[in-house]
Amino acid sequence: MDKSSLDTPQSFDPSGFVLSDEAIQHFSRSLKNVSSARGIRFAVSEASGCSGYTYELDYVIETSEDDLVFNFENITVFIDPNSFKYLKGTTVDFEVDGVNQGVKFLNPNVKAVCGCGESFEVEL
Repeated sequence: MDKSSLDTPQSFDPSGFVLSDEAIQHFSRSLKNVSSARGIRFAVSEASGCSGYTYELDYVIETSEDDLVFNFENITVFIDPNSFKYLKGTTVDFEVDGVNQGVKFLNPNVKAVCGCGESFEVEL
């Protein structure tokens, strides 16, 4: 797989990564508030909670040479190779439900989610 730049797939790609239209709009608005950001970083780290892993989101000020780079309209997503093995095939959405709103991960690798929804287990 070419690490330099990956475009939005047109259909489900089990080794890809997708942002929904709603997520693209959400992250576009968010990035306008941080002029020095080059994009959004998605990562997975070991959780201190009841399940094994948790998602992390952050603005990217400095990129890493090893980053996988995904381009969605005016959003650039950076994912380190270690995190990508947990995120491959994932679609990221942004949902608004009444007064609640948030980023939602539709990750085919997840086999269990803790009760609070903050951490998850994967099957690789």
